[in-house]
Amino acid sequence: MTRARSNRLKYIMSKETVTFYLLILPWLLGLIFFMLGPIVSSFFISFLQWDLITPPKFIGLKNYIDMFTKDELFWKSLKVTSIYVLFRVPLTIVAALILALLMNQNVPGIGVFRTIYYIPAVISGVAVSMLWVWMFNDNFGLVNGVLAKMGIRGPGWFSDPDWSLTTMIIISLYNIGATAVIFLAGLKNIPETIYEAAEIDGAGPVRRFFSITIPLITPTILFNLLMTLIASFQTFTEALIITNGGPVNSTLFFNLYLYQNAFTYSKLGYASALAWILFVITLAVTYVIFRYSNRWVYYEGGGR
Repeated sequence: MTRARSNRLKYIMSKETVTFYLLILPWLLGLIFFMLGPIVSSFFISFLQWDLITPPKFIGLKNYIDMFTKDELFWKSLKVTSIYVLFRVPLTIVAALILALLMNQNVPGIGVFRTIYYIPAVISGVAVSMLWVWMFNDNFGLVNGVLAKMGIRGPGWFSDPDWSLTTMIIISLYNIGATAVIFLAGLKNIPETIYEAAEIDGAGPVRRFFSITIPLITPTILFNLLMTLIASFQTFTEALIITNGGPVNSTLFFNLYLYQNAFTYSKLGYASALAWILFVITLAVTYVIFRYSNRWVYYEGGGR
């Protein structure tokens, strides 16, 4: 009887295993053919000189050497992207946290406001970019129109090299709703009893925020920090639609320069090398954040 039951259990487990792999098969095929396949291929292509028309030619490390020694636009795009990441990431984290705190209030209709703030996350980036082009237009844009009513002459938001990158950083904050929702989930996970105990001990709102709220949502902060960082390094749509890298390459983001090399200049090998450099940079920054996160991230149970 025991042996029969054991065989029956093995049969059920094997059947469940087969069912599990059949259900995830579409995802596995997509991962292999549409993600891992291109990733591996791009690594080998980065050692080639290839324009998609003539046969590929193996040139070894020449793409990487030329990138660091001869290509001024490589360094320009890296500088633009670094400045963008340096400012956009902390601004997004702070703004999203403030928005999450507001959405965490128990007021009538708060669910509607949460939905409204999240809507930009599901709107097409191209459509939003066209909206920004209209709003920040030098001559008839809404922003300069409002400034003109106040007697202020608005700058060339996207046409002035001194303002273009700053404007790109400003408009990037429209999408903080998705990050704020994740922060909201972290805030909801904090027991109210902790706040009540702190209030009884005499802790004010500011003290409760910095001594309770911030430490208890540090895992959420870490997650949002990494996601925002990776997304910032991969910025592409807004730069392509709004400025196409101009004026004077002031918004030439790394991903946009990669795209131009691949599909404008037909330098597939060089573009693949650029992609791997971006991957290494992103991986290195992510590793450093993870490596030192145990100094400031507190997990439930007191672990770090």
